[in-house]
Amino acid sequence: MSLAPKNLQTQGTAEQPAVLMGDARRRVLGLIAMMIMVHLAFTGGRVGLTLFAIHLHASTFVVGLMVSLLSVIPMVLSVHLGRWTDRVDIKKPALISTGLVALSCLLPFLYPSIATLCVASVLLGSGFMLLHIAVSNAVGHASTPATRTQAYTWLAVGFSVSTILGPVVAGYAIDHTSHAHAFLILAMFPALTFVILCLRRKTATLPPPLAPRAGDAHVMDLLRHKPLRAVFIASAFMNVCWDMFTFMMPVYGALIKLSASNIGLVMGSFGVATFVVRLLMPWLNRFLTEWRVLCFSLGAAGLSYALFPLTAELPVLLGLAFFLGFGLGAAQPMLLSLIHQTAPAGRTGEAIGLRTSFLNLSQVLMPLTFGAFSAAAGMLPAFWIMAAVGAGGSWFAGRRSPPPTVDL
Repeated sequence: MSLAPKNLQTQGTAEQPAVLMGDARRRVLGLIAMMIMVHLAFTGGRVGLTLFAIHLHASTFVVGLMVSLLSVIPMVLSVHLGRWTDRVDIKKPALISTGLVALSCLLPFLYPSIATLCVASVLLGSGFMLLHIAVSNAVGHASTPATRTQAYTWLAVGFSVSTILGPVVAGYAIDHTSHAHAFLILAMFPALTFVILCLRRKTATLPPPLAPRAGDAHVMDLLRHKPLRAVFIASAFMNVCWDMFTFMMPVYGALIKLSASNIGLVMGSFGVATFVVRLLMPWLNRFLTEWRVLCFSLGAAGLSYALFPLTAELPVLLGLAFFLGFGLGAAQPMLLSLIHQTAPAGRTGEAIGLRTSFLNLSQVLMPLTFGAFSAAAGMLPAFWIMAAVGAGGSWFAGRRSPPPTVDL
């Protein structure tokens, strides 16, 4: 007989896995809804920043610098923010995050310039990453080991929805209004979320704060933890492949004379694929381990990047973006589940924060590096370097995949 409260989950079997129920279900769905609203503004804003900067005649290097600014503050503070989310209710980071993201989208509307876009980039990246850490940690604690993969799959589906909508909303808003007004439209989503959070201040049923971590715990303990370190390395490969698409596709699309709407459609195709594959995750989880999923994901990324610069046809680009999104979309819930499996007790937020710090280090360095490199050598070598990164990550994950087993 299960000791889990009946209002939190149902007991699973080999044929019917445990599912979230009752309070846990409502809590997770509420967290996901909040994340969708903010992530929509983030993904749309990230595309909008790139296209607005190009519209203002910024060089490829300046565009890369601006995209890198999305990750500067998160790179420095992610571990500290992760520790904070281990100790506080999610309401505080959620209010700060939604306020920062709303402000970051209002600034380019009020003061359109390259300098303002750089400031907005810092605020946008900082606000979103705070909520990303807090929600990722809260979803893990709102679920149980039996329901955690399902909870993270739901969260990943939510990310897919906003990954689809954000670039499409930004692209169509730019084409039918202006770059500045597109940011005003994007600002409405986090602003509405902020208002709802304020109104629900006394009635919100969010996860309670955890006990403070041990005083002698050090972040290096997490890096010395071999299973967790392997997850961090795989996560680095995956996130480089994911985030470089959001930087390189708008630049490449502008280079081959695609409209902002068509660029948004290509990036939306990526989002549709992540949505589709995440709907299939409960079925895939019955046959594939987390590491085998990561091996496939990174291999798909390597192949996609190798083919991207060989075409300028919109239908082909839509297909390649879909294939890339299908591969990478499966990886995110697996990585978060692996972190919760391997992180020391009471330090999951810190582990997520450390992963986010590494993620943002690459997001600072890679756009700068590839912006300068593509300005000097062109887009073709830049895409093929990313193909090599995907292939290397697939090899790394494949080495950690246990041999397949058959349940009799």
